[in-house]
Amino acid sequence: MGPSANWSYPTTIKFGAGRISELAAQCKAVGMARPLLVTDRALASLPIAAQALDILDAAGLGRAMFSEVDPNPTEANMLAGLEIYRAGNHDGVVAFGGGSALDLGKMIALMVDQPVSVWELEDVGDWWTRANPDTIAPIIAVPTTAGTGSEVGRAGVLTDSTTHRKKIIFHPKLMPEVTICDPELTVGMPAFITAGTGMDALAHCLEAYCSPHYHPMSHGIALEGMRLVLENLPRAYATPDDLEARAQMMAAAAMGAVAFQKGLGAIHSLSHPIGAVYNTHHGTTNAVVMPKVLEFNRPAIEDRIIRAAAYLGIEGGFDGFFAHIMALRASLSIPENLTAMGVEAAKLDELTEMALLDPSCGGNPVEMTRDYTRALFEACM
Repeated sequence: MGPSANWSYPTTIKFGAGRISELAAQCKAVGMARPLLVTDRALASLPIAAQALDILDAAGLGRAMFSEVDPNPTEANMLAGLEIYRAGNHDGVVAFGGGSALDLGKMIALMVDQPVSVWELEDVGDWWTRANPDTIAPIIAVPTTAGTGSEVGRAGVLTDSTTHRKKIIFHPKLMPEVTICDPELTVGMPAFITAGTGMDALAHCLEAYCSPHYHPMSHGIALEGMRLVLENLPRAYATPDDLEARAQMMAAAAMGAVAFQKGLGAIHSLSHPIGAVYNTHHGTTNAVVMPKVLEFNRPAIEDRIIRAAAYLGIEGGFDGFFAHIMALRASLSIPENLTAMGVEAAKLDELTEMALLDPSCGGNPVEMTRDYTRALFEACM
């Protein structure tokens, strides 16, 4: 069965196998009578989505669903969802799926009735105070992957469909009121999604751990999150119905999102533009660029990685840790480099400019100059 628990940090979390059965009760607890289930196209036709709708329907909460969500959701997806939300007179969002569905569900809840556009709520300074907090709909999050950690975050990523820029939209009330973490929902993930989302969780923990910002709470969570991924991702990948490993990966994913309050770095500032331009899987892209970022940042992080390796039971200090990451990537069939993912050398100047605008740059332990960033992209080819 794996572990089961109720947590109140960083929000109310119902954690354990089979706990999707509590969905309707939790909707009622936060005052929803007509929830809109927001998911992505691929999930919409799967049994787990039907199961969630059945649970809501049986409790008299209807079975309304919106699933026009792209892998990298855009404001066009959001506007389509808002139309459905308003037409159905809904009073809350159940965000159900991987990072894309969770983020878009949060955007719909945020923008039901705002005096400003979504781009005016980007995570810049105190822009979030421009929003009217009273019109933000309640959110229940149900992750079906173990990666982004969006289920315990106060932000969502939205891609501007005209500029292809990924922007982070932030508001404290985007933190779901209740999150249901049921590892049984992740069992049916395709192997490459298990791998990519798991490597996303690892990237969150690794970058937060290496970030120079001061946040001891997130620092400690990042270290334990790395341990859970390194011990359980190979198991979840090799034996998809290993509920213990699936549960530990769900915990690690949530921990990664709590940890990255301390900052992210070059892994994310490279992978965000690639995802926006080429529509690649975010976590897989993180995994592709991870080794070169470790090498480039080595002078600034070596001592820290040596300490992490000791805690993780990996011998050989930095080199041992690096070898462990390379072996893990190979075992998960992660593409060798960016060229293998279809990235073209002709686009590197454009990608470099986009990376320099990404907010993740600020958390990199080495300053992300234009030359450094461009050289890093070239090395990843």
